[in-house]
Amino acid sequence: MPIHPLLADLLPAVHDWDTWGAALTTLGAGYRLPDVKVEDLAVDGPHGPVAVRLYRPVDRPASGAGLLWAHGGGFAYGDLDMAEAHVVSAELAARHGIVVASVGYRLATPGAGYPVPLDDVDAAWSWFVDAAPSLGVERLGLGGASAGAALTGGVAVRVRDRGTRAPDALLLAYPGMHFPSPALPDEQVDDLRRVPRGIRFLPDALLPMTLTYLGRLSGVPADAMPGNGDVAGLPPTTVVLSEVDDLRPSGEVFVLQLQDAGVPTRVMVAAGMLHGHLDIPPVPGLPAIGESLDFLAAALARD
Repeated sequence: MPIHPLLADLLPAVHDWDTWGAALTTLGAGYRLPDVKVEDLAVDGPHGPVAVRLYRPVDRPASGAGLLWAHGGGFAYGDLDMAEAHVVSAELAARHGIVVASVGYRLATPGAGYPVPLDDVDAAWSWFVDAAPSLGVERLGLGGASAGAALTGGVAVRVRDRGTRAPDALLLAYPGMHFPSPALPDEQVDDLRRVPRGIRFLPDALLPMTLTYLGRLSGVPADAMPGNGDVAGLPPTTVVLSEVDDLRPSGEVFVLQLQDAGVPTRVMVAAGMLHGHLDIPPVPGLPAIGESLDFLAAALARD
């Protein structure tokens, strides 16, 4: 499927992520956040307090499922107020009765990247495990979008290696799990050529992003880019891919790696969507967004 027409119509005025974000606000203009209980917390971490925003359902019973969620933003951008954090968390809580803890990890800056963002998400996971009984949570999920998928995948690697409480499910949206990213198949190239370079993940964008986060381009630690290491023993994993996305091959290869290692997987391709489609509210004109949320939740919630 080509780029969804509602998204394609916005592209002529887009030059970079800022203009893309501004264009997307028109799509979500009529969206209203569902009624959920929201609480801002700070939990202990090795680099200081870590911000966590907790979402609990109001209009439906809690399902017994909980999810620690990390937003994307190339490791160096994003916050708890972006739709990929705030809207995703509220929707999962309201739609499926999931208790969601969204992590406001420290963003990478030149010379102050890995392992700080990863340590923050790891500390939030440890807190979530300890807090689960008081939150009424029995089934624990861990997940994130884009860079947040890499971070939560890295925490899953750490948890496996140290033998502590593992997630019952790993939920990943359009993940970038490798450096360098796998090449695009020929059949995925044509639609991507319609996407402005400023919102693509070409080498001129991936190299500085990787350097900011890792401070290196070789000897990549397995917990920093999980697709570069051993994936055996990771939790059952659900992956949502954006159909028109330079990073889609990374998600696809990661799924193949998991399957080769015997890890149960579920995969959905969000038709016509560009990278970062969960940073758009689930509006009626873009049903793939709501479908993506429901697909992720189905791995954890028992509706």
